[in-house]
Amino acid sequence: MDTQIVIMAGGIGSRLWPASTPQMPKQFTDLLGVGKSLLQMTVDRFLPVCPTDGFWVVTSERYVDLVRDQLPGIPADQILAEPEPRNTAPCIAYACRKIAVRHPDANVVVTPADALVLNTGLFADTIRKALAFTESSDAIVTVGIRPTRPETGYGYIHAEESRLGEIVKVSEFREKPDLTTAEAYLQEGSYFWNAGIFVWNVRTISRELSANAPGIQAVMDRIAPSFYTEGEKAALAEWFPTCESISIDYAVMEKSRSIHVIADDLLWSDLGSWGSIKTHLPEDPNGNSAVGKDVRLFECKDCLVHVPGAETAVIQGLEGYAVVEAEGRLLVCKLSEEQRIKEFSQKNS
Repeated sequence: MDTQIVIMAGGIGSRLWPASTPQMPKQFTDLLGVGKSLLQMTVDRFLPVCPTDGFWVVTSERYVDLVRDQLPGIPADQILAEPEPRNTAPCIAYACRKIAVRHPDANVVVTPADALVLNTGLFADTIRKALAFTESSDAIVTVGIRPTRPETGYGYIHAEESRLGEIVKVSEFREKPDLTTAEAYLQEGSYFWNAGIFVWNVRTISRELSANAPGIQAVMDRIAPSFYTEGEKAALAEWFPTCESISIDYAVMEKSRSIHVIADDLLWSDLGSWGSIKTHLPEDPNGNSAVGKDVRLFECKDCLVHVPGAETAVIQGLEGYAVVEAEGRLLVCKLSEEQRIKEFSQKNS
């Protein structure tokens, strides 16, 4: 099987300021203090199903050098630079169209660069099952996560049946619910978190884009003759910004009739907030989590301290706070108010 992995790595991650900034977004950062960025961890979890030369990264022009530095094994012409962000549908259309030129029978996995998966062995098995399915069918398979709580911050996939580890038809996609609805989803058992990971054959996604997003496909028709030539950058700069800015969920997934899901307990998180990062870090007896060389906490409870660049941090008397320092930027914020961090970081700037 010809397998190709497409990693989308163009986001900014503004909810994780000050560690994530437009200059150094979260996917290039070691947020968990493990010595690897989220992008590098994403590559690692896919290596059991694909060698390094089958990886592609789609990112902003401004981050190409960061990708090269962090992933030196990926071929240079497989680091794709978007001249401007146009959401996930144009990003995916570009990558899959370019792959199809040299790999016309490829089965492709598309994944974000900034999530965490702790059950990596089960994850690799899940991806293998999805790839085997798309190799012999014209279906699209999306990866679902069995919910562990009534989460209101994720979109959901409603499956026709609740069979973990098996590929089943999707009934519909649901937007982020309110708490009452999320609780009902959890009880019902056939609703899964949408991880934003998709598997398909390149011919399948080409047909789906032609049927459901013909404008984007027409733009790719204009750019495609320049692929792998010196004229590709200019053609991309001219035509890519004319694509409709739309997610692959709206452009294809919610319109197609051949969507399936494979869901399991993958211990997944989108790491979209400091609170979600805290849940994946060790805690002291008072519920505090810390990343840093020398963090000293006194009379603190349920706090996250993320100060990897500080020689020493001493904090006293806080409860339920995030304390984050990065490159001279400091955040001290109640974790209960962290949805306002984007607002805080932009104020008076």
